[in-house]
Amino acid sequence: MPKEFKTFQAFYAFYLKEHSNKRCRRMHFIGSSLVIILLVVVIVTQYWMLLMALPFLGYGFAWYGHFKYEGNKPATFRYPLYSFLADWVMFKDIITRKISI
Repeated sequence: MPKEFKTFQAFYAFYLKEHSNKRCRRMHFIGSSLVIILLVVVIVTQYWMLLMALPFLGYGFAWYGHFKYEGNKPATFRYPLYSFLADWVMFKDIITRKISI
């Protein structure tokens, strides 16, 4: 049974513990960066079929990081919405150097 979180801030603290390995965070960062790049490519080229690759890029790199480096199950399986939002907050925190990779 998944733990209940009263706030996103409480979930994000849990989320960061689930991402304590720098290599796992790097994989998340790579996947999220590729998602942004692909979105730009789709907008520029108008080749909408490429959108089908978004989940494979974003989740593929992140899940690989969890299974290979972190050794845990991705939070997406238990908390899909909070996990999706937390990934982008972590991406921002990496860019602003609050979190290192």
